[in-house]
Amino acid sequence: MRTGLVRPEDAPIRTVSSREVYRNNWSRVREDVIERRGGVRGLYGVMDKDPACILIPLEHTAQGEFITLVHQFRYTVQGSYFELPQGGWEDPDADVEEMARGELREETGLRAGKITRIGQNWIAYGAMRQEHNVYLCEDLTQGEAELEPEEDGLTVHRVSVAEFERMILDGRVRDNCTLAAWGTYLVWKRAQAGG
Repeated sequence: MRTGLVRPEDAPIRTVSSREVYRNNWSRVREDVIERRGGVRGLYGVMDKDPACILIPLEHTAQGEFITLVHQFRYTVQGSYFELPQGGWEDPDADVEEMARGELREETGLRAGKITRIGQNWIAYGAMRQEHNVYLCEDLTQGEAELEPEEDGLTVHRVSVAEFERMILDGRVRDNCTLAAWGTYLVWKRAQAGG
């Protein structure tokens, strides 16, 4: 079974027509008329967003490993949760490493001496087209955060990796992008160790 991009002529679903139904500074929504291989037509709603990044600010200390999380209210679910710092610049041509460094600085005030892209995931690709670049951020130094108006109320928290993993299991962390990034990191770390 093939994995990855498929040529349009080989796709099991083809686009008959497409129209944009909504646009703002952060996203575009389109409605596509589609046709499946058997000739059955339907509608597909797609949200398009520019590339984004998610950051794993990780410290290795004599006391153990620590990770920096943010806690913020998410309007769509009417709840406040912990998650890894993440975001985008609403620019399809943004340099993703520069964006990663910028998002880390803006949300947490941290500067990374070492930054490594360890993965690239799709966010909710059943309904949305947006790439999420996963960056491991190390050799951290603290500075001042530069929050945007949309991040009002965001707070920064340094926790042990063990506590972070407990937070995943007890529901304080429910963001699927955070969970996917952490899983990517664990697999990447094992690969780096030759396992």
